[in-house]
Amino acid sequence: MAYVGLGVTGGIGAYKAVEVARLLQKGGHRVRAVMTRSARRFVGPLTFEAITREPVITGQFAPGMNSDIEHIALASGIDLLLVAPATANIIGKFAGGIADDFLSALYLATRAPVLLAPAMNTNMWEHEAVVANVERLAARGVRFVDPGSGYLACGWVGKGRLAEPDDIAQAAERILGRRASWAGRRVLVTAGPTFEDLDPVRFIGNRSSGRMGFALADEAARRGADVLLVAGPTALPPPKVTEVVRVRNAQEMHAAVMAGAARADVVIMAAAVADYTPSAGAASHKIEKGGGLTLTLERTPDILADLGARRGERARPLLIGFAAQTGDPTAAARRKLESKRADLIVANDVAAPGAGFDVETNQVVLVSREAADPLPLMSKADVASAVLDRVERLLATPPVPSAVP
Repeated sequence: MAYVGLGVTGGIGAYKAVEVARLLQKGGHRVRAVMTRSARRFVGPLTFEAITREPVITGQFAPGMNSDIEHIALASGIDLLLVAPATANIIGKFAGGIADDFLSALYLATRAPVLLAPAMNTNMWEHEAVVANVERLAARGVRFVDPGSGYLACGWVGKGRLAEPDDIAQAAERILGRRASWAGRRVLVTAGPTFEDLDPVRFIGNRSSGRMGFALADEAARRGADVLLVAGPTALPPPKVTEVVRVRNAQEMHAAVMAGAARADVVIMAAAVADYTPSAGAASHKIEKGGGLTLTLERTPDILADLGARRGERARPLLIGFAAQTGDPTAAARRKLESKRADLIVANDVAAPGAGFDVETNQVVLVSREAADPLPLMSKADVASAVLDRVERLLATPPVPSAVP
């Protein structure tokens, strides 16, 4: 049984939220309704109390002991925050980090998955401000149940009506069904760049932000896995995982991964590891300007290849690599798959719009020995979900590593 926080905001679709609550309860889940002031103009709190048999939260500062931190207690306890209907107003608050009522504060405080079912006038749904807010939330991992088309309360015909309760409840069940599907599994994820120091000031690096690796680690943790995240230098706050190991250069990442992989069921190498490092190491002092600078570089350790060689003909850990290319990445991904004895390569064209470094979206091809499956442009959170869905299928059928050609 899961614990669902059901946010209800001010729209005519609020009456459908009652049926959503009933369907979730029918599925064996505990539901606690959180109603905004505007929502109470459409449906009374007693209706939700009668359905859920739980007190309805209607304000940030309800009387009672510790009521001012109740949103923190609920945030820590729920397995899903579902908002239906989600108005343009609450979507904007969530996107902007505004916390001026119980529901918006709950969103900021919880680390549970978030599912929004928008409902509004067609022009509002298509307005560039709402579109931007939806895209921003999707990039953070928020899921959506798209509104339907038809007659709206305002008299218009178009897209914007709240999705049907069955569709909303099924979307919630899909998220809740994943929350413990990886329980007992140990996953190692690498993320971010590595910096190869030239001197105390300069380094060789790349533009990786760590977003893709962090999204993968976060999704694995959401599914119940024990996650070790090995992260290169990045300004992003790490997701809530079992352990985070910070490294700076390729050698440190190699050591951390080789140590952690011995206990892992799955290793996902999403980091953009530098291919070269100064042969003589970093200078102890700043290299002064002169007529020119000559660098002698050597190859850094190939972490994925070393993992494949150490695994040999064993089936575990499952090895997932990334291939950042320019142009069609499929051929290079196939070569990498075989030469490094990997099980899956996630390949992308970093020059394609919206699919390179330091952006919220990605467009990848999943390359295995059987097929090359392109995915559309989507948020990195959705890419992470699709990758782990594929990994789950690979785990169900133990792979047989191929020999190096």
